Amino acid sequence: MIKLFEHPLSPYAQKVKIMLLEKGIPFEATTPIGAQGVDPVFGQASPRGEVPMLVDGDAKIFDSTIICEYLEDKYPAKPMRPAAAEERARVRMIEDQLDTIYEGVTWAVFEIEGWGRATGELKTVLLKRAAEQIAQFNGWLEKELGNRQYFNGDSFGWGDACAYPFVAGAAGQGNTPRAGSKLGAWLARVMERPSVRRCIADIGDVQVGMGVGVLQQMLKSGIFKREYRDHRLEWMMRSGGVEIVLAGMRANNIRFSNEPS
Repeated sequence: MIKLFEHPLSPYAQKVKIMLLEKGIPFEATTPIGAQGVDPVFGQASPRGEVPMLVDGDAKIFDSTIICEYLEDKYPAKPMRPAAAEERARVRMIEDQLDTIYEGVTWAVFEIEGWGRATGELKTVLLKRAAEQIAQFNGWLEKELGNRQYFNGDSFGWGDACAYPFVAGAAGQGNTPRAGSKLGAWLARVMERPSVRRCIADIGDVQVGMGVGVLQQMLKSGIFKREYRDHRLEWMMRSGGVEIVLAGMRANNIRFSNEPS
């Protein structure tokens, strides 16, 4: 059986989990880091040290997009990609913007509110900037949605599995789609799907006992380091969070991409 290394709060892992569930592929989901340390299979096969990672027999695959492409190629019975090449390119471009620029904003909000990276005026300024950006991105997504029921077109597919975790994540942070918007209606419609409801239930399970105080204590103790790669680092640097990055480096509770070995 396929094994998915994930964390329920990871939008990238949610994307893969939705794909697996929608395609009807049996899998076992597990978190790679626990009381016993890091799962050795995950540690050896994931150079980023980030979820998701998928194990299917001898195949060990990291990166959510590559995993989803693998699932489409290996298990084509229920395709998630649109049929036309032009439409495939369209939803992949949407995915790229969500995986990078949009995620950089939602990541930053969680760094500030969840992990306590900023307080006072800096916190206020950064959260205001993040809210403005999410509103702009949601407006762009609404244009991309157009008159379609789903980002894939008439039926749920790749574009929707990629969009849901980020739009829902931003909404959970208080940056919801505009009231009465097509994007808001899309989100409500998608949240009724069994695959999405499974993700929501998994998030509820992991949040029990995992309050903000616990997260911040983990950070201070050095048990967990947050990865500031590419778009995440860029957001902090250009939005006024330079001191957050420097403080994290001094405290050794942030990390960057691993070097090949």
